[in-house]
Amino acid sequence: MNRATIDLWVGIFVALGLAALLVLALKVGNLASANISDTYTVQANFANIGGLKVRAPVKSSGVVVGRVAGISFDAKEYHAVVSLQIDRRYEFPRDTIPSILTSGLLGEQYIGLEVGGDPKVLKDGDTFKITQSAVVLEKLISQFLFDKAAEGEPKKPAAAGAETK
Repeated sequence: MNRATIDLWVGIFVALGLAALLVLALKVGNLASANISDTYTVQANFANIGGLKVRAPVKSSGVVVGRVAGISFDAKEYHAVVSLQIDRRYEFPRDTIPSILTSGLLGEQYIGLEVGGDPKVLKDGDTFKITQSAVVLEKLISQFLFDKAAEGEPKKPAAAGAETK
């Protein structure tokens, strides 16, 4: 093989490698999926959103049905307001409960929709009545450690005249 042919093949492999890296970067950044054009927007109020980010997926039964469109803070009520864009192909009952969940132990956070049974469906601009905030791992660990420390404390003697079993 001559030098020009080798250079051509090296160039092709480099271009394919860069294209693969671009696809991987788009997948990681949740930008690979095309914008859903026909959507409706609903609001959800959470006490704690943890590490939820804009463009995070909204899933029902593991299927992506929308994306987080925006996150803001309500200074009057002191909670996070999350705007969800849901594909119009999917209608959810008004008593659906959105929960902030995590993929795996330390994976990305997303919103999972637990479907209710109300015959009336959500419309553009509606707000979810009940939400479930993110589980903060640090709080769970500190609560576990606090409970373990409380178990290790010596028990106080019973007050005079009190029965012991």
